[in-house]
Amino acid sequence: MKKPKTIAILFALALLVLSLYFFWPGRPKKVSIPEGAGAGKVAAELKREGVIISSAWFRVLVKLTGTGKRLMPGEYSLREHMSAEEALWKLTHSTYVSSVRVVLPEGWRMEQIAERLEANGITPAARFLELARAQKLEGYLFPSTYLLKKNMPPQEVINLLKLEFDRQVLPLFSKGFPEKLDAHKVMIIASIVEREAMDDSERPLIAAVYINRYRIRMPLEADPTTQYALGYNQSYGWWKKALTYKDLKFKSPYNTYAVGGLPPGPICNPGQSSIAATMSPANLDALYFVADRKGKHIFNANFEEHKKAKRRVEQAAKEANR
Repeated sequence: MKKPKTIAILFALALLVLSLYFFWPGRPKKVSIPEGAGAGKVAAELKREGVIISSAWFRVLVKLTGTGKRLMPGEYSLREHMSAEEALWKLTHSTYVSSVRVVLPEGWRMEQIAERLEANGITPAARFLELARAQKLEGYLFPSTYLLKKNMPPQEVINLLKLEFDRQVLPLFSKGFPEKLDAHKVMIIASIVEREAMDDSERPLIAAVYINRYRIRMPLEADPTTQYALGYNQSYGWWKKALTYKDLKFKSPYNTYAVGGLPPGPICNPGQSSIAATMSPANLDALYFVADRKGKHIFNANFEEHKKAKRRVEQAAKEANR
């Protein structure tokens, strides 16, 4: 039987070894997480590189913390002999090596997104657009601030934007849809709301107007759909501001002045607030609204009252310009 003193020495040595392993800085390691890698593959790669001891414990941690969807592809700066807890925190909170912060604003069409990605050296615009159009992803490229690598494959960028859409929007869809709407119709109306709204508080009101119109089969007559149909023009860019009567007659399935019902798909990529507003529209019977030129809108259920509101706005504008 070993003496107590010997046992104490062995215990102290074991503690020292463990302390050196976990707390002594190991060699820096650059670990690449491939596209589509789940917790199992990530754990295996970390163990192979000597970053963690137990891949099984890493997988358990991912499950316990619910961070599976936050394990993004990219190249990370780690070190040898990290605890699984620290490695997981680094992967879900650190930026990629050589990453670029890219802001994709709410309400942009996919062409604008492609232009910004290329301008930041992330991925070629032409190939990105080709893939996004083929997959009919207008509306589903979630607007947010991303940390992306330079020279990424376009499909990898698309997957990241779609993954963020799933994370932000699918929980909203899980609550059920308003009457006569489904996921695709919600996204179409939300995209119109995104382009119309100037004040966050009015998003549910604007959503209610377009849903009301859709339900009674009234033409939506939404200016942003005409702007989207017109597309890019060197003289006014992607979104023409001052529409003419000729513009409103432009033949396109996206122009809701020229066709009835909803457009075939979203006209931009809306943010979560516009989608949430469409999922929970205001309890409002209005069918019309006009901009008050002060950042908000005037809503009416009656067309005659709507015309009066337009005249008041125009008269106030004339007086202000005198």
